[in-house]
Amino acid sequence: MKNSLPLDSVGLVKPNKAHFDETLVLESGSNLNGFDLVYETYGKLNTNHSNAILICHALSGDHHVAGYHTSEDKKPGWWDNAIGPNKIIDTNKFFIVCPNNIGGCSGSTGPLTINPDTGKIYGPNFPLVTVEDWVKTQAMLADHLDIDVWAVIIGGSLGGMQCMAWSIAYPNRLKHTFVIAAAAKLSTQNIAFNEVARQAIRSDRDFNEGHYYKNDNKPIRGLMQARMLGHITYLSDDALDEKFGRQLRDGEIKFGYDVEFQIESYLRHQGRSFVDRFDANSYLLLTKVLDYFDPAATSNGDLAKAMSPATAEFLIISFSSDWRFSPSCSKEIMSALLETNKQVSYIEIQSTQGHDSFLKAIPRYHEVMEAALNRIAGEIGIQ
Repeated sequence: MKNSLPLDSVGLVKPNKAHFDETLVLESGSNLNGFDLVYETYGKLNTNHSNAILICHALSGDHHVAGYHTSEDKKPGWWDNAIGPNKIIDTNKFFIVCPNNIGGCSGSTGPLTINPDTGKIYGPNFPLVTVEDWVKTQAMLADHLDIDVWAVIIGGSLGGMQCMAWSIAYPNRLKHTFVIAAAAKLSTQNIAFNEVARQAIRSDRDFNEGHYYKNDNKPIRGLMQARMLGHITYLSDDALDEKFGRQLRDGEIKFGYDVEFQIESYLRHQGRSFVDRFDANSYLLLTKVLDYFDPAATSNGDLAKAMSPATAEFLIISFSSDWRFSPSCSKEIMSALLETNKQVSYIEIQSTQGHDSFLKAIPRYHEVMEAALNRIAGEIGIQ
């Protein structure tokens, strides 16, 4: 079985679950009376626990970032091209941890899990959470794993926002952070995209105010539409044109409203496959997490002041074709950090893949991360 998997893969992996009995006080003022975090780890923690890397997932990501759960899996974890033995994030050198954040739908406490106070599924009654809430739970997971300081915290998109929040809330618990394709806050346009997606779900006739579990009848149409809209924003016009152009699925126009163009077929496929693996209430909640993130809001809009507690060394990466979290967003973060004399490096990677570039094996992108991680490994004393 093991021999059938790629040699540079972490191989077969099994998720872990950590339970916390503590009452978690959320930013909203609501409480969770105990919660679970599902997570995966790759590589080995060294004797002085100095080689740990935290991976923070984006909106539709989860804990399964590398390797395979079974030998029959068609696809590995969502960032398998970067994580593994002798890969960019080398599991021969580092101990990698990736949790599924609360509010998600992959095993951690969220809308799909049981509320211990009622004995019933949370559903739409699961409280809204923030990036800061996630970081608090990740710090608790670090304590559970006996990790005092992360060598690096890495995240793309919403994951990059978590990196920023970590550097503010726990400056002494991370030495380096890679903030990739992220922003200090969502633009008005991005909030608008999220609201259209939420309304697509909430207006589905099967949504039932979020209590669709009772009917065992998910809001399929609404979630499909939300995913289709989101997927368009993750790609660039050039990427879509290069892959699909104006190709017709059956070679001719049929003068109807069914699928005619290849791009229509692709988007519907993406929507259908997403419905099979994601929960609508979680999607609503996670888009709100994105909308709420704005660390400068507590400093009268002064991002430099908000980031002033940070002591980590930053590597900030953007992508030229990313119009959802454009390079100007990354430059705003860089400027705020430089204003208070933080250690920061920045690079804009040329890419045609849009926002999804952070998930791709783009040579220059991987070269930059590999060089930075090799330097960090040297600081730790890993060859």
